[in-house]
Amino acid sequence: MTQTGRPSRTALSSARARAVHQRADSPPVFADPLAERIVDGLGEPPTPPGTPGMPAEVRLFMALRHRVAEDALRASAHTRQVVILGAGLDTFAYRNRDPALRVFEVDLPATQAWKRERLAASGIEVPDTVAFCPVDFAERNADEALDAAGFDRHAPAFFLMLGVVPYLTTDALLDTVHFIGGLPAPAEIVFDYNQPAAALPPHRRPARAAMVEAMARTGEPWQSFFTPDEIAAELADAGFFDVADAGWRECVARYALDGSLQDLFGGRIVHARAKGTATGALAATATGAVTAAAAGTERSQ
Repeated sequence: MTQTGRPSRTALSSARARAVHQRADSPPVFADPLAERIVDGLGEPPTPPGTPGMPAEVRLFMALRHRVAEDALRASAHTRQVVILGAGLDTFAYRNRDPALRVFEVDLPATQAWKRERLAASGIEVPDTVAFCPVDFAERNADEALDAAGFDRHAPAFFLMLGVVPYLTTDALLDTVHFIGGLPAPAEIVFDYNQPAAALPPHRRPARAAMVEAMARTGEPWQSFFTPDEIAAELADAGFFDVADAGWRECVARYALDGSLQDLFGGRIVHARAKGTATGALAATATGAVTAAAAGTERSQ
């Protein structure tokens, strides 16, 4: 995803897109009051000559994937732990107000060190509910780092992997979804991915080719592409039983956005569920829900 020892450029550009979205797109489809603070004072990330600026539609897609993910998370009544794979400058953990919800942030060591510097410089408090898990999961699974940080494999979990999949190899993505789908307890995941150029209408391919070229010039190239059928098949093989796969038009309609906005590169957003491999996992989930309700623990974001 990035060069060893350096923080991710795409993490900065994604955070900057969320910050610009707060004031440039009215009303914002995704509210992130900390986005501007975490990028405040940082200059534009260096890009090679000829690299185009970010189109408004790309910025909106970045906001949409966060909105879809956090809507799904809020609807997941039994989740008490969230894992953000490739966390970058994501601010969910610092906007979360539920003291019973544990958030594990997984990313490259250099990117996490840089993020912690940005949090301190921005005056954003790191709550006790956050656990940092430095690991390059493009090379190995995050399971060891998660275990060391206190992740409970036998408790329901929600995984976010936003703006990450295109930069992974196919094998790295499949290893990750098989790890999640093979957990003993029920799990959910939201991620976005890009389709191969051949799956796009001809008139969209030049803009998409320009974006692929631009990402390669930054040193963080897109490495994997999937069709919806391929994603559905791989997730089913990994143990996921319920897959919702939304494209640009579905998201624009869902959130009542401007229908004239164009899909520039064919990005899609997936929300999938796995039942958990342990016998009685679903029953344990129901018991945990009753216990949580009795204790009066409610999520508030």
